[in-house]
Amino acid sequence: MKKTSRPTESRRSFLKKSSLLAAGLTAASGGVPRVHAAEENTIKIALIGCGGRGTGAAANALSTKGPKKLWAMADVFPHRLEGSFRNLSDSFEKEVDVPEDRRFIGLDGYKHAIEAVGPGGLVLLCTGPAFRPIHVEYAVDKGAHVFMEKSFGADSPGVRKILAAGKKAEQKNLKIAGGLMSRHSYALQNCIEQIQEKKLIGDCITCWAYREHGPVGFSPKPEGWSELAHQINNYSCFTWMNGTFLLDWLIHNLDVSCWVMGGWPVSAQGHGGRQVRQFPDQQFDHFSVEYTFPNGTRLQAQGRHQDNTWGFFGIVLHGSKGSAVLGEGISRPKIFKSLNQTDENVIWEHTGEFNNQYQTEHDILFDAIRNDKKHNETERSANAAMVGILGRMAAESGQLITWDQAMSSTRELAPGLENLKWDDPAPVMPDAEGRYPIAMPGLTEVL
Repeated sequence: MKKTSRPTESRRSFLKKSSLLAAGLTAASGGVPRVHAAEENTIKIALIGCGGRGTGAAANALSTKGPKKLWAMADVFPHRLEGSFRNLSDSFEKEVDVPEDRRFIGLDGYKHAIEAVGPGGLVLLCTGPAFRPIHVEYAVDKGAHVFMEKSFGADSPGVRKILAAGKKAEQKNLKIAGGLMSRHSYALQNCIEQIQEKKLIGDCITCWAYREHGPVGFSPKPEGWSELAHQINNYSCFTWMNGTFLLDWLIHNLDVSCWVMGGWPVSAQGHGGRQVRQFPDQQFDHFSVEYTFPNGTRLQAQGRHQDNTWGFFGIVLHGSKGSAVLGEGISRPKIFKSLNQTDENVIWEHTGEFNNQYQTEHDILFDAIRNDKKHNETERSANAAMVGILGRMAAESGQLITWDQAMSSTRELAPGLENLKWDDPAPVMPDAEGRYPIAMPGLTEVL
């Protein structure tokens, strides 16, 4: 726990070598009853969303066992697609087979990429979260397996689309993986086993999930760019695109906290605001949300991205007999015999294998496709996203919101998104002074 301005770990280790980080702004029906690939068959892969997150996911997919080909790519920005293509070609020369006629640019490019791999192919959905439900629906309709990065939509109607697509995927025997990679960490799995099954800390009483670091970046709008292109490029800064910092950046530790608690919260209340952030966007720079679970236990989620402030990225759990520190951002989880988390009070820490959880989630998915194993993480992923959406609703409104209220909400952050065209106005527009609408607790309606 220290003062910091940035998270200490990159999201994908592959990207440490990628020139994308320096690229900047230059520049048949799916009704098949059993869709799987035998071990010797080549799996065709489509990458949709070719930024850093997507390029890292493609690198993981291409590092799995068995024959596979990156077959199609799609993005709204040509420079992003071409940068990703070059980086992946350099690292996976034999596995990348994406000629120019299978590189698709535009808001409808996802359709062409999904159709290019066809039934039984795999699509990696890595665009901004607002588009995830639309893309998952289309992939499942076309009979493709899916890896969907977090987050899984930005609002309640989007989450319900994900859930419906997941049920349809089960009927078609399609495999769906969600990018909550912490669930596949051997160290974390072992830690939660000690907490849930061996009761090393007794009954769980309270849980704190943190993501505290420096400001989320913002790129000024280049000359000649439309407002829509600008907002998609800065997807982390606009609520309709990412559902807020609380959802898109805290989702892993919200998910792990609910994993520890053994279920999903029934309500939330909280607050947040925009205290020091000066960039022209919609982003709150701090959140604090308290969730209540069915048995009365509480989860406190804190998210802050401000310079020169205390930084911590992880989960602190208190029980009736001890405590634990774990979660995303904590590479070596530990359990303590008291609430005082000092070295002399450590009673457990993981001593087995430390795996690359990003790679493991893809290894499991590809194994399921090749060997026709059941694999569908849709419901868990959608519920994790709903925890973030519930918290956003509570913080933006200043009201206590129940899970059922949030889940049944019909309010869309970007209505008609499936019909959006590249020359359309953005879902939110700046006023004459260049300012965007920002939620105001006590005034903003969220249901």
